[in-house]
Amino acid sequence: MTDRIGILAFEGFEELDAVGPYEVFGNAAKRGADLRVELLATDPTDRVTAAYGLRVEPDGVLASGTGLDFLVVPGGGWNDGDADGGARAAANDEDLLATLRECHEAGTTLVSVCTGGMVLAAAGVLDGRPAVTHHGAMSDLRETEAEAVDARVVDDGDVVTAGGITSGIDCALWLVEREYGADLTERVAATMEYERRSDICRPGGVDDSSS
Repeated sequence: MTDRIGILAFEGFEELDAVGPYEVFGNAAKRGADLRVELLATDPTDRVTAAYGLRVEPDGVLASGTGLDFLVVPGGGWNDGDADGGARAAANDEDLLATLRECHEAGTTLVSVCTGGMVLAAAGVLDGRPAVTHHGAMSDLRETEAEAVDARVVDDGDVVTAGGITSGIDCALWLVEREYGADLTERVAATMEYERRSDICRPGGVDDSSS
């Protein structure tokens, strides 16, 4: 069965947080991974504007019960203190937080990139779990119920978090390796001319080298 991977696009999201994983998953699909990646808005709209002005057309709207296997939540603007858009606005959107919880409870693996981890923390998804976010927001993460971990990627099974911005590429490559194998992942990384980082913290606090 084809895996469905959603990437959340809210107003003010960090471009590379979303586009980096999108390209990884798209490359993996092109090379044989049985997956489909979709860009999902938080509300019905024809266009979403990212942090640096990139405008994208979403494929649909995030909703509970849509059968996503994975959902990537990007960050954006958190460290600038922007409360009107980006991750801070997302973290204050009670409807979105409820949808994230419902998706997780229904079996969706939640994946955050950068300060998207703060959105998951606001939803309560990270309570009592190891997690990471952008280094500039780690002090904020430590004030939540999450267990802050210094790592590039933290894989806690059905919740996976990544550090700042480019770590989303490492996170997506790790997920491709976890789900579809190392050979495919190395082909994707080679195609992207991306030198992988190996700082992956797995459940139980065991570090694992993915390169």
